[in-house]
Amino acid sequence: MESRRGPVKSAVPSNVVSPVRRCSRTACGRPAVATLTYVYADSTAVLGPLATYAEPHCYDLCAEHSERLTAPRGWEVVRLTDASAPARPSGDDLEALANAVREAARPQERAAEPGGARAADPAEVGRRGHLRVLRSPEP
Repeated sequence: MESRRGPVKSAVPSNVVSPVRRCSRTACGRPAVATLTYVYADSTAVLGPLATYAEPHCYDLCAEHSERLTAPRGWEVVRLTDASAPARPSGDDLEALANAVREAARPQERAAEPGGARAADPAEVGRRGHLRVLRSPEP
């Protein structure tokens, strides 16, 4: 912003206002990753992904406080997952990936035709070194 006298500078630098939302817990300054709200009629605490904007009756929590959250006796905690967030791979996912890599690295043996020539793949149109040109599958 400019005035006739030159650029306008803030008289007091502000460390209070931050573009990052912070955890609502007292003395915690970590960035918020989840939003907690209560449904009093159902005695339920709902912990979900960080809301798009701050609500007056909701609490923003950091990762540590959202993991350690407990509800009052007789209340239920519902933890909603963010569908847009990437899911962490499980042990089964990693094992399946390793098996697929091993299978792809394994040399493929082809049956030899009489005369020493390899059997042609019906989908193979051409070959150049280790590269193959394949015909598009019929719909």
